[in-house]
Amino acid sequence: MRDFRGAGISAVLALSLSACVGGVEPPRAGPAPVDHETRPTEPVRVHPTRDTGASPNIRGIQSPARIVGAVPLLPIPTSPVIEPLNAAAAGVLPGPPLGSLPIDDAQAQSALAAFVTSCPSLVRRMDTSGLTRGTDWQLACTAAATTDRRSARAFFAQWFETAQIGDGKAFATGYYEPEIAGSLDRRDGYAPIYGRPTDLIDVDLGAFSTALKGKKVRGRVDRTNLVPYYDRTAIEQGALSGKAPILAWARDPIELFFLQIQGSGRLRLPDGEILRIGYATQNGRDYTGIGALMKARGLLQPGQTSMQGIVAWLHAHPAEGQAIMRENKSFVFFRELDGAPLGALGLPVTGQVSAAADVKFVPLGAPVFLSLDRQDASGLWVAQDTGGAIKGSNRFDTFWGAGPAAEATAGGMAGRGSAYLLLPIGTVARLNQANGARYGGPTPQP
Repeated sequence: MRDFRGAGISAVLALSLSACVGGVEPPRAGPAPVDHETRPTEPVRVHPTRDTGASPNIRGIQSPARIVGAVPLLPIPTSPVIEPLNAAAAGVLPGPPLGSLPIDDAQAQSALAAFVTSCPSLVRRMDTSGLTRGTDWQLACTAAATTDRRSARAFFAQWFETAQIGDGKAFATGYYEPEIAGSLDRRDGYAPIYGRPTDLIDVDLGAFSTALKGKKVRGRVDRTNLVPYYDRTAIEQGALSGKAPILAWARDPIELFFLQIQGSGRLRLPDGEILRIGYATQNGRDYTGIGALMKARGLLQPGQTSMQGIVAWLHAHPAEGQAIMRENKSFVFFRELDGAPLGALGLPVTGQVSAAADVKFVPLGAPVFLSLDRQDASGLWVAQDTGGAIKGSNRFDTFWGAGPAAEATAGGMAGRGSAYLLLPIGTVARLNQANGARYGGPTPQP
């Protein structure tokens, strides 16, 4: 999970123009690592079948100049639904036959492995999308556990059907696992990486009023009052002295700022050892995307509106940059990780396979097929994570792993097209039979 849980590195860090940023929901718990000995050295993947040896690469790598566009499938026209609360209210339509979708063997095998990992959660979690019940997934999960990976495509074709949610118009961004330099010892100019403060309180407002069910806040006690927790400025000025453990020190405060946005990452120590850290909690303050602020103020020139351009500007203008970063009052606290970072299911997320989605529109753990105008992001993904700015139907944030290639791909990811959920066979018919006209459908013809 990530701080802004959001609109993706490209859309939020660079421009924040997608209007998906916001909220005080927790950040992404974690991207998964890529083996640095085998990671690709070219920065952008475009070919869907070339395996470069990265962990687990199903879409290939080429240079940025050779990004391959694609023609996405057109969604089925539907009647508009105003501000749907979940997938059930948005409307569910049968999608194209699963066998007609361009899913290659490598994609299917990687997705099957991720689906098997997600199954225990699928069968026991309450699906807030309104699409499925735990028992709906049981047969497919039982079969998946004994399916030979070489038969992955046949497995999905046998046990799943596709479904379009709402208008089916998808938007996908990307995220990755950053690596920054740091130290376990305090050094001049280094910024502290804090663990959870002892005085940070989580409050479930639903415990006080049924009208507030599902609402939560974070704060601290000041005498007899619960007040908002310290914001970024106060924390950087020393408000946490004696209140929070310091896990390590980051050499570059700007790199630490962006690591907070990603929600987890790697800290490379002076001796070459790696300390992996992940999201523990957040101060409860709203996230503000600084890219939008910088663009609105004319600080970013043409060619600077990438994540790399923003970082370069912040380094070139340290005083102004610190002030702008402090306008994002949200602050993330970390914990040390023993292994791979975890997603919202509490399970490891996998580069080029895992994606974040809104649980009100996608059952967490379900496969989804994205047909986008970017070939590198088109294909089969598994929704294993969430995001505070990943809101609404057909909104996804794709995870690309770690390393320069993952950073470059995530940093430029903004794919548009169609999305089709893979649901247990019979789900769409059951939903439409139970809910009738309330589920929308093809636009009536005169």
